[in-house]
Amino acid sequence: MSRHRIVNPPELAPARGFAHAVVAVPGQTVYLGGQTGADATGRIVGATLVEQFDAALANVVAALRAAGAEPDHLVSLTMYVTDVDDYRCHTSDLGAVYRRHLHRHYPAIALFGVVALADPAALVELVGVAVVPD
Repeated sequence: MSRHRIVNPPELAPARGFAHAVVAVPGQTVYLGGQTGADATGRIVGATLVEQFDAALANVVAALRAAGAEPDHLVSLTMYVTDVDDYRCHTSDLGAVYRRHLHRHYPAIALFGVVALADPAALVELVGVAVVPD
């Protein structure tokens, strides 16, 4: 289990599904490259944001574990989506997918709407930083 300290100051709006800040304990830092909903061949799987988010989170977890980290070692996660309205319309389904992969660990998270991603078929790309405690 991570020993990182989640900080949600009472003078800020309640943090739901993210943390306002994370104080990472000393350890080895893992920087994740952008993870889309691509399979092992590099092909985007899934036609919907929810399907691609599911595959992208699975890729995040696979990359973390390959680097010796676990999902609860994430201290930040940046989400890039090509349609923020679509994201908002599916927050319940996206939340269920998130919890299946990352459980109820909510690091510092940011969501950005972008015009396009490197792979034209991608609807979401995830970038994260994890710290594996010493």
